Amino acid sequence: MKKNELMQHSCPLGKAMSALGSKWKMIIVLVIKDRKLRFGELAVRINVISRKVLTDQLREMHADGLIIREEYKEIPPRVEYSLTEKGLALLPILYKLEEWEANYDNKEVICEEAEDNLG
Repeated sequence: MKKNELMQHSCPLGKAMSALGSKWKMIIVLVIKDRKLRFGELAVRINVISRKVLTDQLREMHADGLIIREEYKEIPPRVEYSLTEKGLALLPILYKLEEWEANYDNKEVICEEAEDNLG
């Protein structure tokens, strides 16, 4: 099923997962936060993503209403990205996911260490 079809025929969670389905989109949201960043700044801060993939992800996020793309008619051209209200609303959710992972990641390490000490 294509993304557009999923968005039209799905429950709210399906629509949300369609908008955030790639691993990069949530990272991009966390990097932008409450500021404006240029493409080059995003590329440097997320240096493990290719520029093509970053461009594609930003286009999709703009189409999904998660980011604002401001283009300035300057030489050289300047484009800045910031989060929309919808994008900003994701931040507390993503912070909770980070907290969730940190809590369980530490417990797994502790369990593994305890098993090593016992065995």
